[in-house]
Amino acid sequence: VGAGPIIIGQACAFDYSGTQAVRALKEEGYRTILINSNPATIMTDPDLADRTYIEPLTLEWVQRVIEREKPDALLPTMGGQTALNLAIQLHESGFLEEHGVELIGANARSIAMAEDREQFAEAMARIGLALPHGGFAQTVEEARAIVENTGYPAIIRPSFTLGGTGGGIAYNVEEFDAAVRRGLDASPITEVLVDRSVIGWKEYELEVVRDGADNVIIICSIENIDPMGVHTGDSVTVAPAQTLTDVEYQKMRNAAIAIIREIGVEAGGCNIQFAVDPRTGEMLIVEMNPRVSRSSALASKATGFPIARVGAKLAVGYLLHELPNDITRITPASFEPVLDYTVVKFPRFAFEKFAEVNPTLGVQMKSVGETMAIGRTFKAAWQKGLRGLEVGRPGWTIGRTLKDDALTADDPDSLLAALRRPTAERPFQIKRAFLAGISAEEIADATKFDPWFVDQLEELVELERWYVALEEPTAADLRRMKRNGFSDRQLADLRGETEKAVRERRHAWGIRPTYNVVDTCAGEFPAQTPYYYSSYEDEDEAQPSDRKKIVILGSGPNRIGQGIEFDYCCVQAVLALSEAGYETIMVNSNPETVST
Repeated sequence: VGAGPIIIGQACAFDYSGTQAVRALKEEGYRTILINSNPATIMTDPDLADRTYIEPLTLEWVQRVIEREKPDALLPTMGGQTALNLAIQLHESGFLEEHGVELIGANARSIAMAEDREQFAEAMARIGLALPHGGFAQTVEEARAIVENTGYPAIIRPSFTLGGTGGGIAYNVEEFDAAVRRGLDASPITEVLVDRSVIGWKEYELEVVRDGADNVIIICSIENIDPMGVHTGDSVTVAPAQTLTDVEYQKMRNAAIAIIREIGVEAGGCNIQFAVDPRTGEMLIVEMNPRVSRSSALASKATGFPIARVGAKLAVGYLLHELPNDITRITPASFEPVLDYTVVKFPRFAFEKFAEVNPTLGVQMKSVGETMAIGRTFKAAWQKGLRGLEVGRPGWTIGRTLKDDALTADDPDSLLAALRRPTAERPFQIKRAFLAGISAEEIADATKFDPWFVDQLEELVELERWYVALEEPTAADLRRMKRNGFSDRQLADLRGETEKAVRERRHAWGIRPTYNVVDTCAGEFPAQTPYYYSSYEDEDEAQPSDRKKIVILGSGPNRIGQGIEFDYCCVQAVLALSEAGYETIMVNSNPETVST
């Protein structure tokens, strides 16, 4: 079951997971039947599934397809929240049992336990893990009784919704009543969770995979740079997590393994989110998605481990050690990926298209796309990611005017007030704050970013000042700046030169990008799959062949008017040119896509 039309919170990532699943199942000799209503997807291509139905993703239509095709099993974990909700409806109505269809990947009990927040809270209590203290309500009156104990600000989370739909943060009674009514309307079971606020806590995610023999591996840890209170889809994120001690990571890892076992995800991947109090280290469980998610696509591209493909094979009975690692081809899929680089994801917003929308970020997702950058260091990936957003910034630079950075004044008080409010422009406001002489401690306190990230950004500002003060930069100086993610245009602007002059000097000194491989094992085994990112290291790991080659440029992060259709075109171009005997080289920055 596909994910249907693209909506905020459910975009290309589910086309990527569905396409991987169909290919993986066909490899094993299964006849695949796909139902999806989005014609712009690669998964609905006539050549992919054995039978494709482009029909509405409603209970009635899925029942018709099942009656006609008589499948043995239903895989609901690749189509996002839409597919999970349909699977629950089909199970509860008795339709699947009546027609002899088995749910694979996740059973009905585990889906209900993870998605129904009350059942999830009970499951966590059984294994001794804590959630933000709160309660469940099915009416506004019940919710008011809960908030009297939890206090304000309060977080409202509806059950069985996607991307924080219907959720909100309330700071007073009026906001609370309105948010609860919205949440009850959005929830298919008319239930909301009223949570104690953990705004300002650090947020982490773990991508976890389990097989039928109860082997569990952690694919990737992801740290949200924005604190709790900003939806993870709207937060700048970094993988692997940067600010956890080994003891904290092992505690989180053990908790994740206990959760996937208790919830009962029998075979496949899931995403588990944690909140950590930066003052005390207290760890709470935020939620779990018993399916592949946006973060699964990001983790797959960040590590080279194809979560959806492996999940589909586990769902039909394979064990992790029986599946080869597609990149090394000599290690099994049971090896946890190891990263010797840093990945930063930036969300892409479209507030310019919707002037009436409040640009403040909260627990309801607002971004329409995302870009991923890989670098040898956090600083290099941060700058590369900002270029990948395609918003006209050559890196981490301030706007030409205050308005470009969503500011009306740049005195310290105004800047600190702006930094307390999460917006799409906050990364650029942080730079203005440094330039205005505001300390790293004050910035960390205002944004609730971990001090480590703020220190890294301060180092970039100090590097700029050092470079400007140089009498005449040497080749070593220029290489140092390039290794920290500075573009030629940034370097030209810093010293009042032209971009062309900087590039010519760089080429004359032999300073060019090198390409490093994403290999899942930090170079321990040779990689067979040519999957690269650029850096300015000494060694180039790319080994070009002598064949005729064609470069295909992807469309970057999704935005209004430029979405999944262009990824479909890129994939078709790659397939056609490969058939014609050309070697194809894909360049793209969107982690959600099939083309990457």
